[in-house]
Amino acid sequence: MFSIGVGPSSSHTVGPMRAANAFVTSLKESGKLNNVARVHVTLYGSLSLTGLGHGTDRASVAGLEGNLPDDVDTEHMMTIREYCKKTGTLTLAHSHTIEFDYDSDVIFEKWKRMVAHPNGMRFVAFDSQGNTVDEQVWYSIGGGFIRKGNANDAMVGLHDRVLDDANNVDDSKSDSTNNSVNGDSSVNSSNDSTVPYPFSTCKELISICKKEHKNISDIVWQNELALHEGDAHYVRSYLLHVWKVMSKCVENGCNSKQEILPGGLDVPRRAPNMYARLAANSDMLRQNHRRADSALESSDSAWVNLFALAVSEENAGGGRIVTAPTNGSAGIIPAVLQYYWRFVDSASEDGIVRFLLASGAVGYLFKRNASISGAEVGCQGEVGSACSMAAAGLCEVLGGTPEQVENAAEIGIEHHLGLTCDPVGGLVQIPCIERNAMAANTAINAVRIALLGDGSHIVSLDNAIKTMKETGQDMMSKYRETSKGGLAVNVVEC
Repeated sequence: MFSIGVGPSSSHTVGPMRAANAFVTSLKESGKLNNVARVHVTLYGSLSLTGLGHGTDRASVAGLEGNLPDDVDTEHMMTIREYCKKTGTLTLAHSHTIEFDYDSDVIFEKWKRMVAHPNGMRFVAFDSQGNTVDEQVWYSIGGGFIRKGNANDAMVGLHDRVLDDANNVDDSKSDSTNNSVNGDSSVNSSNDSTVPYPFSTCKELISICKKEHKNISDIVWQNELALHEGDAHYVRSYLLHVWKVMSKCVENGCNSKQEILPGGLDVPRRAPNMYARLAANSDMLRQNHRRADSALESSDSAWVNLFALAVSEENAGGGRIVTAPTNGSAGIIPAVLQYYWRFVDSASEDGIVRFLLASGAVGYLFKRNASISGAEVGCQGEVGSACSMAAAGLCEVLGGTPEQVENAAEIGIEHHLGLTCDPVGGLVQIPCIERNAMAANTAINAVRIALLGDGSHIVSLDNAIKTMKETGQDMMSKYRETSKGGLAVNVVEC
């Protein structure tokens, strides 16, 4: 559930880059690459409607070059459009240069969409005579995960509603193609027989915990060891690397010299000024002089706001972030982890690992049984899922029982049900950035409520996840990351 990526969107930036990379990699491995003289990229549905704001075109072209989200030069990504237009060329897979007309070879299809998933894209490679060398359809299914489709997959008009659930992409099952294009991205508990404790619902997970007298993080740890050939050093090191990247992202966001976020909305970065103000008046830094108007800044929630805004602004600016579980919600888990690290006396690296293991288990349940894609179920699938994951992780490291962890996770998602995805201008800025801050504090409050109880609760996490999926299916398409409804059309001055 946690992978190193680049902003601003997991499903609209990270996923398309991985899909494009998979396409050119297959051309190279099949020996067809040198026969390619031209490449067309067609973006459908949500990828088309909000693609410019999310940088989907730039990410796709960077992927065709052979780049991946965890190592791409973020500065190069920001200028790749201008570079290609200036040179009229594109080097595929870092080895084969072709002519490339950016405006005609990258196509935003705004009238049709793929039936299988709102985030569909098509790659077609041609030889010098215009014959098709290869054609592939890929879907970006949320959180940076991708799935290969078929070139003849059904298409409909943009606003046509498909009622047959069987047409939806089933992203709950992992196949070899999906694994190879995503690389290592802990945590990914599985119901595969290769793990000692398979589970597909939270009810099953809690039952395993009771039977084995273990915490949720213990169960997921054993599954991760099985998935990585018993290499405990690798699993622990990877999770601590995730934490390190999250922390660096917070630091970068707090110290950024960029005053205005890119994209045309002229949204100011607030984290640097907030950091300077909080640092000058913080008990945490043992300052003795505080302004008379700093009452609202004396609480830990003010710092949580800062941490979440810092990461979300880095994401919006195309910086290096951790997809957790998506880019649009990437500020929530880092903010709650920073809260744990800075405000909890017993915080430790072992606690960081346990936090990520428990939150990853909850994220897996959302991805498996519903969706983490804003284009599929709205922002409840992104910010709501991340809030639930963060609540689970924090409750785990504060000594919560498995039942209390479930309760905290359920509270986190319950109060985000129905949240629409309506980014103004197709940018991951308004209302996305502030939503991360609000959800991070909601996650912490959910843990407070859960730990004050005994873990018993009427609404189960499984019920809440099922409700989220059904709510997303009932949600009008204009509220699912199309920028055709909500704030995206009512903020008229933008």
